Amino acid sequence: MRRNEAEATEDAVLLARYASGDRQAARVLIERHTPRCFGQAYRRLADRAEAEDVAQEAMLRLWRIAPDWRAGEAMVSTWLYRVTQNLCTDRLRRRGRMVDYDEAPEPVDDRPSVAEKLVRRERSTALHAAIAELPSRQRQALQLRHFDEMSNPQIAEIMEISVEAVESLLARARRGLAAALAGLREELGEG
Repeated sequence: MRRNEAEATEDAVLLARYASGDRQAARVLIERHTPRCFGQAYRRLADRAEAEDVAQEAMLRLWRIAPDWRAGEAMVSTWLYRVTQNLCTDRLRRRGRMVDYDEAPEPVDDRPSVAEKLVRRERSTALHAAIAELPSRQRQALQLRHFDEMSNPQIAEIMEISVEAVESLLARARRGLAAALAGLREELGEG
């Protein structure tokens, strides 16, 4: 059994154990999924406190649904990602605007030199700007695949489309990014 399949099976078992009163099972699920939910929310919201709130709310919703969970219908991880996505969308709508990836603060890395940081920042800014210009479905598929490291079947479940449609969205997104970044390759030190 592949790692994702084994983890999905274990998640369903842990959720059933939690529903039966096993607090240790909840602890394992929290440690496994809260960082992923937080990361997804932080990339969308660009606000640490809001991302923490969203991750906490997603986990609370998982606890509420635990007694009614039907194993085999959905994976816990994909269910959580969908809930997190929806919670983020709700918050962004309340704000009255969507946040582009290039508005999110860049992580600070103390090890590289200042020059390396500047080059990395320029590359990242160009990439995030190019990602922000993609159509929303392509951008969402790309984010789930490359930022959230989800498989195509998981993405298909979250986006409620076929695996083939996910592959098509990803291919179009990659072609769009390649075209958008082609003129910048030499300027960014890639040429």
